[in-house]
Amino acid sequence: MEVILGSSAAFAAAPSFAVCYSRRNPTAHSSEVLLLNYYPVKNCGSWYLKSKEQSSAICFSSQSADRSNAFKNFPRSFWWLNKRLALHCSFFGLKAECIPRLRKISISLQKEVKRVETINNVVPSFSLHLIAGVMLFMTLGVSVAKTPSWALTEENLLFLEAWRAIDRAYVDKTFNGQSWFRYRENALRTEPMNTREETYAAIRKMVATLDDPFTRFLEPKKFKSLRSGTRSTLTGVGLSIGYPKKDTSDSGLVVISAAPGGPAFKAGVLSGDFILAIDDNSTESMEIYDAAERLQGPEGSKVELAVRHGSETRRLSLIREKVLLNPVKSRVCRPTGLGEDGPLVGYIKLTSFTQNASGAVREAIETMRGNNVNSFILDLRDNSGGLFPEGVEIAKIWLDKGVIVYICDSQGVRDIYETDGSNATAASEPLVVLVNKGTASASEILAGALKDNKRAVLIGEPTYGKGKIQSVFELSDGSGLAITVARYETPAHIDIDKVGIIPDRTLPVSFPKDEDSFCGCLQDPASACYLNKVELFSR
Repeated sequence: MEVILGSSAAFAAAPSFAVCYSRRNPTAHSSEVLLLNYYPVKNCGSWYLKSKEQSSAICFSSQSADRSNAFKNFPRSFWWLNKRLALHCSFFGLKAECIPRLRKISISLQKEVKRVETINNVVPSFSLHLIAGVMLFMTLGVSVAKTPSWALTEENLLFLEAWRAIDRAYVDKTFNGQSWFRYRENALRTEPMNTREETYAAIRKMVATLDDPFTRFLEPKKFKSLRSGTRSTLTGVGLSIGYPKKDTSDSGLVVISAAPGGPAFKAGVLSGDFILAIDDNSTESMEIYDAAERLQGPEGSKVELAVRHGSETRRLSLIREKVLLNPVKSRVCRPTGLGEDGPLVGYIKLTSFTQNASGAVREAIETMRGNNVNSFILDLRDNSGGLFPEGVEIAKIWLDKGVIVYICDSQGVRDIYETDGSNATAASEPLVVLVNKGTASASEILAGALKDNKRAVLIGEPTYGKGKIQSVFELSDGSGLAITVARYETPAHIDIDKVGIIPDRTLPVSFPKDEDSFCGCLQDPASACYLNKVELFSR
C-alpha cells in the first residue's frame, strides 16, 4: 500500500511527502515515511525518517518490548504533521512556497522521533493501517473541499478564449496593475455565463478592467463592421471617429476626419467637431464601434446627428450612401513662373491606409514621373490611419534606408521596422508632407518616419497623437477583440501618444483640402493660399 500526500497526479514523480507500506518483505509489515526525499532509500525493515540534509535514515527497531509507548507517540506525531500540512499546504495542490514549511515540519518530526528513540518496538501492523487510513481520509477531505465542483461549459470556453488572447497580446503585462490569472479564476467562479449574452457581458467587464479605450470586445456584427472599415467601400456617412483626449472635459465622440465627397463632408463636418448624439442617442458613454454601427446602414436611409463645432451645435439629417474609399487621388500642378517646359509638382492625397494603398501610391508616383514631375506633395490631412503594414510599405517608397518605426512594450523596444532601400520608388525627389489634427495612427507613423529621417518637410498643425497599435483577433463564434498590442516610437525615439507630431512649419488656414483646388495655390500669386514653390520645399 502507498499513500502519496502533498502531490497531485501530475507531479507524482516527485512527491514531497509519502507514507508507504513496503511489500518487499510481506512478513515484516515495514513502512516508510519520507519527508522532502525525492529518491528511494534503502528500507531498514522498520520505521525510519530521512531528509535531503541527512545522509542516513533514522530507524526504529522492531524488537522493542514497550509497544504501548510507540503506539501513543507515533499517532500523535502523524496527527500533528497532517494538521499542519492541511492548514498550510493543501494536499494534492502543493505549492513551491510550502517547501520551507515542510522542511521545518521535517526537523520537528525528527526531534519527535529522537524523543522516542529508546522505544525498541514497532507499531503493530493493524495500527499502521488505521493511522494511514485516518490520514488518507483527512487528506481526501481537504482535497475534495478544494476541488471545483463545476466543469467548463461552452460559454466558459469562449470567455477563456478571450482571456487568452489578451493574456498573450496585450502590451501592458501588468494588466493595469492586477493579477490576470486571479481575475480569470474569480470570473469563472462568480460571473454568470449561462447564455451568450451573459458571456459577452463578462468579457466586456474583463476588458474594462484594463482601462484602455482602444482595447474593445466586439460582438459579431460590430466585428464585421470593423473589418469593413479597411476595405474599399463603405455604406454610411463617411466619418472617421475617435474618443476625446482624457485631458479634456469634452464629451461625446470626436471627428477625426470626414471622407472627401461623403455625406458628412458635404454637410460641412470638420476634423475636431464633436458628435453629441446619433438618432437622439447620446454618445457620451457610447463606444466607437457602437457609434460606427449606428452611422452605417442601408444605402438611402437617413441618420440624424447632433454635431458641435466650437460653441455652435447643429442638427444634421444625412442620407447614407456608398462611400468609395479610394485611398489615393493625385494631380499634376504647374507652379507659376517656371515656363511651359519647367518641372512640375505632383500632388498625392492619401485618405486612408486600406488594402493595397501602398500599391496605389506607387502607381501614382510612376504615372506623374512620366509627366515631368520632379517633386511631390503628400497630403495626409484628415487621414485617420488604417492598416499598419500599409503605412510601413508606403514609408519604404520614399526612403532609401533607415528606421521607419520602433515597436515598444512595457519592457522597451520589441521590434524595429526599417528599410534598406530595395523597395524605394521616389527616394531622392523633394517631398513635402501636409498634416493636421486629423492625421492619426498609421499616418503619424509615416509622417514621423519621413520627418526624423530628414526625408520630407512637414507643414501644417500638430497631429492627433495616437501612439498605440491595435491588432484584431477573431473568436470562435464570430465575435472579436481589438487589443492594444504595442506602442510605437518614431525613429528619433519620440513617443507621440496624446502629443502628436509637431510640423516644421504651419500652413495657411485658407489652404484647401481638396485636390481640385490645390494647384491654384501654387499658380495664383494673388490667392490667399498662395505658396511659392521654393518656399514650399525649403526647410
